[in-house]
Amino acid sequence: MYYYTPDQTTDLLTRSLRYLRVDQTDHVLTLTLNRPEKKNALNPPLLAELAFALSYARHTGDVWVVVLAAAGDVFCAGMDLKALASGDTEPLNVPEPAGPVRIGELMAGLHKPCIVQIQGPVYAGGFLLVGGAAYAVAADTATFSLPEVKRGLFPFQVLAVLLDLMPARKALDLCLRGKTLNASEAMATGLLTHVVASDEVGNTVAELVQELKQVSPTALRFGLAAYQSLKNTPPDQQQAFLHDQFTQIQQTADAREGMAAFLEKRSPNWQNQ
Repeated sequence: MYYYTPDQTTDLLTRSLRYLRVDQTDHVLTLTLNRPEKKNALNPPLLAELAFALSYARHTGDVWVVVLAAAGDVFCAGMDLKALASGDTEPLNVPEPAGPVRIGELMAGLHKPCIVQIQGPVYAGGFLLVGGAAYAVAADTATFSLPEVKRGLFPFQVLAVLLDLMPARKALDLCLRGKTLNASEAMATGLLTHVVASDEVGNTVAELVQELKQVSPTALRFGLAAYQSLKNTPPDQQQAFLHDQFTQIQQTADAREGMAAFLEKRSPNWQNQ
């Protein structure tokens, strides 16, 4: 599900947001959670701003890669339970989203590479951002915790994301015991793709961004969309579906440019078409 139409999100770069910093440079949209005084807990206004910005990223051809970072010492404390319990009515700085914002669906529907840049602890619903991205780069000092069962709750949506990344028993164990993982342990489970020294996180993300910008953004978009579609495609129909996807991508301008560049022994000039 996507929460905003292309027409609704065209003014993202000039709109004043309360809890999200936005920068778009050279095909890269960087979104920074900016509620450090609340450990970047996801209250309704921040959820709406995330949905607005990620909808813009999906709809905008000039965005090839998304980087999701956070201000302060904590990457994300998960859902803002106090705001949800009190029925927080803080006004939104974006239009009302088309339905309750479900981060798992939001990340899955992006269909563009997303890199999360993790500088500090991740709790609870913050796992949805980490697990839903294509790449998760964490400082070796970061920690990861699902404390919901200690609050009489259960991380239902996080469990679904974890089952895409790790064996079922490992995913269940993380949810059932609510234990805290260090960065190395989180890497071993499959939650992270990179663990580096704290002062190297930004450089590692920048290197990944540069690598992703060298390949066809059309191919990446087709591939990520197919990956999500496969989850709902019966096994006996998957090869037919993928064959059809390959037929379609061959007709794109980027595929023609990629083949021409290969034969002419030059670098391709991607048009994202």
